[in-house]
Amino acid sequence: MHRSRLSTFVLDCRVDDIDAAAQFWSQALGRAVGPIRESSGEYRELSTEPAEPHIVLQKVEHKSRIHLDIETDDLDAEVKRLEGLGAKRVAFVERWWVMEAPTGQRFCVVNRQRGPLVERATIWP
Repeated sequence: MHRSRLSTFVLDCRVDDIDAAAQFWSQALGRAVGPIRESSGEYRELSTEPAEPHIVLQKVEHKSRIHLDIETDDLDAEVKRLEGLGAKRVAFVERWWVMEAPTGQRFCVVNRQRGPLVERATIWP
């Protein structure tokens, strides 16, 4: 048995200046840009309420798009569950899987991002 839930909306931004992109989305969505840490690198995060998915901007080389992350307490079990629904593994990146839905959209399956998955998560057999 494992749990999973929608974790993050990731805005993949093909830009030279990720900070300018973060400022645009901050103002467009009415969300403050979170603190920039040394480890932030190509990522910026906008503030969200605890019950909301995270909103992250990621500087990328591919075409700009938006994708979502599904967080889980058992990465292997969740990837296998999604494969059973027709998703395909695309690539393992650092510590998460990039997947492709049968409908063509890319998404990521990641380990827990926002603490324990006791609340607001689906329990899978």
